[in-house]
Amino acid sequence: MKKLFLFFLLTGLAFFNACTTDVDLYSEYKDIPVIYGLLDATVDTNYVRVNRAFLGNNEQHINANEVALIADSCNYPGKLKAYIVEYKNVYGNEYQPTGDTLTLDTTTLHNKEEGLFYSPNQKVYFTTDKEKFANNNGHSKYKYKLVVFKGNDTISAETGIVGGEGFKIATYSLHFTSDPSDKVGKIKFTAADNAVFYDVKFVFNYHESINGGPMVDKQVSYSCGARGVDGLNSENGLYFFTYSNNILFNLLETAIGGDTVYDVNHPNVVRSFDKYPIEIRLAAGGDELYNYIQVNAQSGFSQAVPDYTNVKGGYGVFSSRINLIQSAQISQGTQIDLYGKPWGFVQQ
Repeated sequence: MKKLFLFFLLTGLAFFNACTTDVDLYSEYKDIPVIYGLLDATVDTNYVRVNRAFLGNNEQHINANEVALIADSCNYPGKLKAYIVEYKNVYGNEYQPTGDTLTLDTTTLHNKEEGLFYSPNQKVYFTTDKEKFANNNGHSKYKYKLVVFKGNDTISAETGIVGGEGFKIATYSLHFTSDPSDKVGKIKFTAADNAVFYDVKFVFNYHESINGGPMVDKQVSYSCGARGVDGLNSENGLYFFTYSNNILFNLLETAIGGDTVYDVNHPNVVRSFDKYPIEIRLAAGGDELYNYIQVNAQSGFSQAVPDYTNVKGGYGVFSSRINLIQSAQISQGTQIDLYGKPWGFVQQ
């Protein structure tokens, strides 16, 4: 008998959007706990999804998209007892409980946009104890264990916290050129505790007015992609991602197209940018999340039994991630090239 599970993924966790619509469900009814949680020491509230999936076979066919739109098909009724236990590294890489326990409460998020899963109200478990997860640094190591009781069953998973005081972006200015070039720039950063992969993206923000209208905020962005630590370059103790020196002008060429200044004295398009027009966005993820993505390389939310999960008594993933955003300038040469293009960029 072929067994499939229908997983209801945590918003923001899924990296793939494709899905199959017909999924085999419901042999003898049995719900299966599915946990999704990514702890982030930089946010005020951390959420954990505690959902259920269903064991099935090939003999019955139910549209997974229809099931996913039913809240009762995703959620356990009532409120399960759920909490997070803190452990500290004391000696010999041994972890012992500190005695601190965070009880997770439930709340309903009311602003989920329509999509594959039920909306706009979604039930989640949460904690607002931000300072607790910020304890982790280069000198003090902590782990956190999620424990959920479902009747007589116990579901658990543990993770370290990604981040630490030393995790920083070390690039403050980016250089681009409009002339053809095979040169690259570097976005540098220091390592994050417990991180095994990183993802870097930059966003160029500018303002645009057409035919004397109000200034409208615009942006173009470029992702350097996600990479494991083993695939990263480093120099002088810093990791770095590279980007083509032509990429910004290529992005703007695509975004702006034929919107040029027809008359330098009476331009129909005026564009400008601030002193720090670049946002560098750096994300780092933990080992459990990396393994979940790499090992379970399956598209969609209708999946076969996953080969990797760190959840005991269920499936899913409980891990940690962190996101940093830093404003950056563009070089003087880049500014000169932008003002020289027929795109209406003017100094503020």
